[in-house]
Amino acid sequence: MDADHSFVPGPATARRFRDALGGFATGVTIVTTRFDGQPVAIIANSFASVSLDPPLILWSPARSSRRFAAFERAEHFAVHVLGADQSDLLARFARPDTGFDLPGIVDNPQAVPLLPACLARFECRTHARHDGGDHLILIGQVLRATHGAGDPLIFSAGRYGRFQPQS
Repeated sequence: MDADHSFVPGPATARRFRDALGGFATGVTIVTTRFDGQPVAIIANSFASVSLDPPLILWSPARSSRRFAAFERAEHFAVHVLGADQSDLLARFARPDTGFDLPGIVDNPQAVPLLPACLARFECRTHARHDGGDHLILIGQVLRATHGAGDPLIFSAGRYGRFQPQS
């Protein structure tokens, strides 16, 4: 890597920093919970495994999100990993009141709404909350997991796409 392209992240270079982060391809998730009796969802690509024993995952909601309070206080949530053929769910859940108008949504025993037919799903109890600057780092202990077949939906450099394996 050429040192001429280095920069110090900060307010003046926020776009460059975001572009640099966009060089890392991630999967796409929709995280759900229930807040004041209502189903709530947020789109997140800040998802990672933490531990196999105990089974822990993490994700990080932005403090600026209008849905932040629901997840900050949630005792239970579900992370749904989207398949490559599920990009239509992104527009649906980006709007505040349209996402849950889908057939097949059910609540788990903790009253968390579960989306049908995702590539993977992790139903969690909140294990820990950590400050993460303009985000909150939520660690969930996985109570139940499901896994289906298919390719993941990928996000990189501001675009969604499909994983193309090398031959």
